[in-house]
Amino acid sequence: MRQPRLNAVRESLPKSSLWDLLTFENLMAHKVIHLIYWSGLGFIALIAFGIIGSAIGVAIREELLMGILLAVSILVGGSLVVTVLVLLWRAFCELYVALFRLSDDLHAIRLATVAEAAARTSQEPASHEPS
Repeated sequence: MRQPRLNAVRESLPKSSLWDLLTFENLMAHKVIHLIYWSGLGFIALIAFGIIGSAIGVAIREELLMGILLAVSILVGGSLVVTVLVLLWRAFCELYVALFRLSDDLHAIRLATVAEAAARTSQEPASHEPS
């Protein structure tokens, strides 16, 4: 197995928000995924309001009993669709969060391996000449 390289240049680079944007050492996905999640829920809420509006429109347009029956069926079916959309959207966003956390864990394992290799090389004797 290849030993990880110690990169002294990386430690000497500035730690700033601009540098984080330009490199992939620190991922911003944890912050961005929350915005994407809430915007998706807002879009699903618009769909729910559209379903409610269509149910009210059907109830007003059709005859009394038939309109109410159609409106109730639209509301029940629409609420089931909205519930499934919310659950699928949550699962989709959690999948991305899990993938990014896996990336963070792999990064931590790499740093630990580099630190262990550096400690091992500093403990070895300077010369291995046979007597």
